[in-house]
Amino acid sequence: MTDREELATRRLDVRGLRCPMPVLRAEAALRRLSPGDMIEVLADDPIAAVDIPHFCSEAGHAVERLADEGDCCVFQVTRG
Repeated sequence: MTDREELATRRLDVRGLRCPMPVLRAEAALRRLSPGDMIEVLADDPIAAVDIPHFCSEAGHAVERLADEGDCCVFQVTRG
């Protein structure tokens, strides 16, 4: 399995959920990962564009906003 394929299997889709649920679901998913593992998070709540990076910063995770998919923000989060 390539890194890209593995990453694709770790995709958390929180579209349709509103604050604070996208962050809570991301936090729960990250707890199940090992440090250095990555997950993509898809969120369509406008507040998630601020909340997810803020949560990652506070919790010690690295986050990068990828190209949006339509009305959806896509984040790549690496567990700290």
